[in-house]
Amino acid sequence: MTAIAVIGANGRAGSRIVDEALNRGFDVTAVVRGENRTRAGKTIVKDLFDLTAADLTGFDVVVDAFGVFDPAKLSEHSTSLAHLADILSGTSVRLIVVGGAGSLYTNAGHTAQLSDGFPDEIKPVPLAMGKALDELRRRDDVRWTYISPAADFQADGKRTGAYALAGEEYSTDDDGISAISYADYAIAVVDEIERGSHIGQRISVRW
Repeated sequence: MTAIAVIGANGRAGSRIVDEALNRGFDVTAVVRGENRTRAGKTIVKDLFDLTAADLTGFDVVVDAFGVFDPAKLSEHSTSLAHLADILSGTSVRLIVVGGAGSLYTNAGHTAQLSDGFPDEIKPVPLAMGKALDELRRRDDVRWTYISPAADFQADGKRTGAYALAGEEYSTDDDGISAISYADYAIAVVDEIERGSHIGQRISVRW
C-alpha cells in the first residue's frame, strides 16, 4: 500500500487531499503543527522546518500543501521547499507540491506569466511561489512534481469527479474560463500519486 505524508494537512487543499487519498485506500499520515483536524488516523506533529529525513523515511510520496500569505514570511515558500528537497535528496520518495497558478505561462515562448497581469497588491504571493518553483526546477536530486491549479481555485466548489490536465501554459475551457474546485484538484493530485507520470515536471489542472 502506498504510504503518503501530507504536510499542511489541516489546510483547505491538504485536508481534501487527505480525504481523497483515504477514500482510495492509501495509507495517509497528516503532518501538522498542532491538533490533527483531518480524517487521517496517523499523524506527525511537527513544524515543516523541523522535519528531518528520518521523519519522512518509509513514505512513498510526500505532498507539500504548505502555504503562507503573510507579506513578512513570503520567503518561506522558497525556504520550506528547499528544506523538503534537501531532506528528500537522493531518495526514492516523490515530492508533490501544491502550487499556484500565477506562474503559468501565457505565451508559447514562456516569457510572460499569468501574474504579470495581476494588480500590484496581490502580486507578491504568486511571485514568491514562482520563485520557489524556479529554484525547484534546478534540482535533479529530488523526484518532484509541481501541480498548479486553475486561476479560479474554488475552496467550496463542487466535486465533479473530472478535470482537464494541462502543462506549463495557462489554459481555459471552451468558454474562456479557468477554474477548478479544491475537491477536484485533490483528485488530480491523488491521480498523480497513483501514476507518477510527471516526475520532474510542472503540470496544471482545470475543469
